[in-house]
Amino acid sequence: MDHYKSWSGLNKQLNECLCGPLRGRISYFLTRYHKVHDSYGRAAIKLDGKELVVFSWINNYKKERDADERWKETSAYEYEPPDLKEKWEREGVISEVDFLEAATLFLQMPISEALVSDNCLIRIFAVLDKRAGRRTIKQIQDSGIYKNYPEWVQQFYKLRFECLNCTCF
Repeated sequence: MDHYKSWSGLNKQLNECLCGPLRGRISYFLTRYHKVHDSYGRAAIKLDGKELVVFSWINNYKKERDADERWKETSAYEYEPPDLKEKWEREGVISEVDFLEAATLFLQMPISEALVSDNCLIRIFAVLDKRAGRRTIKQIQDSGIYKNYPEWVQQFYKLRFECLNCTCF
């Protein structure tokens, strides 16, 4: 993961990327528990102060459990096998470290690349981004591809589609 200087700086950059109608409504949250072993933490994406999705260190334990169960079945240890990564994405088993990694990667990539990323968090950041214009968002809506994504991801697409009717796009 690329290192970030401060959460406040990263948060500011993410908020500056938000499209007009969602600026001030969407917020990103991150906290780290520095006195806890390994500085665990949690992150969230909020809409009007309500958490839509939460990313926590506890999800690392879920991933380890799944990987360990796979190891017991196959005797081959692979930390993030593709089928388990797909399961974790579908179920929203994502940690705050994954959130930070996606945020830093997103800020370094072109919007066209971010919109088709394999990483669901990067796609969320991208669909909420002001650089994704009205025509692009309309094409995504018309294609219906977002319907293949997990419901926790779809909610962000639907939120952005609602912005198509805003005059302040």
